[in-house]
Amino acid sequence: MPAKLYRTAYYCTIRILLLYATTDVCKCASNDPYAALGVNSLATTQEIRKAYKQMAKEWHPDKNQIPGAEAKFVEIKKSYELLSDYNRRRIFDRHGIIDEDSHFLQKKHDYSEYDRFASDQDENIFGKQFIIDQDIVLYHKLSVTANYFENTILLKSAKQLHIIMFYNDWCFQCTRLVGAFKKLIDVLEPLGIHFSTINAAHEPSILRKTGANEIPKMILVLNGQVFVYREYSFTPQKVVEFIRKKLPYKIAQRVYDDNIDDFLGGWMDNRVRVLILEPRSLIRLRYLLTAFAFYDRVAFGFVDLTKKNSKAIIERLQINPSLDTLLIFNEDSTRSIARITLSDISTQILTNMLTPNQFLILPRLSSQDMLESICPAEWNRPRKRLCVILITENSDEHNVARGAMREIALHSRYSAERVRFAYMFKERQPNFINALSKGSFAKNRLQIVIIWRRDNTRVKYEWLFDAKQDATLASTVPAESIMNTTKAGLTHKIQKLLKASEALSYEAFVQKLLDEHSQGIFSKWITHLLYLVDYLSENVEDEHIFAAFSLLGTIGFMFGVGYILMYFVRAEEEHLKAQGHLTDETIRKPNNITPELKLYELRAEKYNGMVRLLKPGCRTLLLITDVQSRTKLLPHFHKAVWPYRKTKTLLFGHMLIEKGLSWYTELLRLSLCSTEKLQVNPRNCVGTVIALNGHRKYFCMYHAKHPESVRGTKRLLKMTKQLLNLNDDPEVGTFLGTSYSEESDAEINILLEDNLLDSLENWLERLFDGTTHKYYVNYWPDFPTK
Repeated sequence: MPAKLYRTAYYCTIRILLLYATTDVCKCASNDPYAALGVNSLATTQEIRKAYKQMAKEWHPDKNQIPGAEAKFVEIKKSYELLSDYNRRRIFDRHGIIDEDSHFLQKKHDYSEYDRFASDQDENIFGKQFIIDQDIVLYHKLSVTANYFENTILLKSAKQLHIIMFYNDWCFQCTRLVGAFKKLIDVLEPLGIHFSTINAAHEPSILRKTGANEIPKMILVLNGQVFVYREYSFTPQKVVEFIRKKLPYKIAQRVYDDNIDDFLGGWMDNRVRVLILEPRSLIRLRYLLTAFAFYDRVAFGFVDLTKKNSKAIIERLQINPSLDTLLIFNEDSTRSIARITLSDISTQILTNMLTPNQFLILPRLSSQDMLESICPAEWNRPRKRLCVILITENSDEHNVARGAMREIALHSRYSAERVRFAYMFKERQPNFINALSKGSFAKNRLQIVIIWRRDNTRVKYEWLFDAKQDATLASTVPAESIMNTTKAGLTHKIQKLLKASEALSYEAFVQKLLDEHSQGIFSKWITHLLYLVDYLSENVEDEHIFAAFSLLGTIGFMFGVGYILMYFVRAEEEHLKAQGHLTDETIRKPNNITPELKLYELRAEKYNGMVRLLKPGCRTLLLITDVQSRTKLLPHFHKAVWPYRKTKTLLFGHMLIEKGLSWYTELLRLSLCSTEKLQVNPRNCVGTVIALNGHRKYFCMYHAKHPESVRGTKRLLKMTKQLLNLNDDPEVGTFLGTSYSEESDAEINILLEDNLLDSLENWLERLFDGTTHKYYVNYWPDFPTK
């Protein structure tokens, strides 16, 4: 039995290693195929084909004799072969692999000969459910990294939906979902939804950021936001329902007989109008996804052919009510520029029809993205692209001028790949206009400028007329002669500038265009609020909702009870006022209460709170008295510190010298850094005030005979050390008292108790000015308990 177990474990290990071997990624050192064709990674198949034809004509060895032209032509051909193949392009976008012999493109290997479970007995040991699905390789083939997720998927999600599955190699539930995930890919990928997987063991940070708290877990990435799929059923019906709920509501507008004219005539928002008419009330998901992908360029309207209020549309547009119909309109709302009717319009057909018709005849340059699409940069002079721009204002007076330019663009005989026509509101793009006109553009003037974008910032341009000539188009109905002159001059100028030998006269460096369609602050707040509500609805359980409502109900009940009590109190006050028992002065009297000044007695149980545990910046002012002098000195001390009663960093107290003599003696010894035991005369300590800073461990001292109070500001530290040796005044000598005698009471300069605190107010001013001397101690001595 153990031998069979070892053999089975060996086969399992070999199986896992082989699975990993099929997912190795090899990076090729060849150039980027997108860069080789001069397109970006979001380019469509039609754009790639057009770029390939142009590049092939330019670099064909029979037409180009430049050294290296043949190698360049081969590179262009290989790049087109890669990007035109859907599977190879998808693998390159995810893994950077361009080798067509890569094992990613080969048929799945069969490892059945390894016979992981050698016998029925081994199968009984592990159980029949212990089977690793070989299709788990699908997860590895679609696996992406955190860097690709953040830098590619999140950016592309502005126009494309991405579904991502989190998995783990040792997650048996993940292997059971391979078949369901494969079915989702088969059903939804043709609709334009992209699928990827992320190994949660290798990328745990993405798992946490997306809110997926377990594996397997599937998420939807839409417009830079992540939505977690929390259903346990992975059927296509459930997933489609989930996607429909998350799509923005504004991408689909219902059109009826009464609002079709408003919809078709709303092209001033710079978007083409598309009508999709279908004999059903529920819009197909592929139509919604296409509307989401082209939302910046195309406004979609959906018509339910089964509704009674759609009969006029059917007659007006001659629609077959049993088939799906797609109509595309530009500025002319009376007739469509493209039309198709099928029982089922595929995503590819939708894309092929919308891509060449996604711009108006005369579009407005309203954002940098629009400028990049209409007037792409081209550094090569023989292949330069010209953009004819009408500089106008956003007013009805210039509608005629824009209409005239639209007619010129409509009947233009130039290819859209070389010459495009557009207009711009100069009041909305002042930076761009000032860069071209050097700040000398006249007000209320209509001018036409022809630009050639060399790169993203450098522009070569030329005005249609010289500055000395009249470069304005009439703001009223233009005369036929002016119209013809403008058209002739524009045609001559374009023919001249399209020549490879011709260069435009002026050059300028421009900034990016302002986005005229960007959301305001209020709209952004609304969007974030809707996203928050959607997130809470998806993540908050029923018990959480009940708890939240219970809390809100309790708070509301408390406020209600408080309001009722306040109502009765006010009613009682009004009743007492009416009877004359209560006046306004009586009511306002509590608001004028004078702050109280408390003096605490320093004792053992209060010692920590008053000294040791004081917060930083707080101090305690302590008056030392004895039993006989306490009644006399406390009123004087109270009066001196009264102005500081509102200071929250001060604490006021007093101490009986009979109880704290040992503590005070030890405090003085620590401040003098002396090892000798001091003999302090308790009688001469009466009237001393000390300011204790418990956090920084220092104190300041006031006494009527202290040198600081007698002589003012001096080198106090030196004087303090010499106090024991002073013989001028017996009172000073006995303050720290090396000798105590009854004769000292008879000496001269004896102070009365009533005069001990006469200089305290001046000392307090110096204390708060920071000019008093500080005596530092290493620690606060213990206060006696008896």
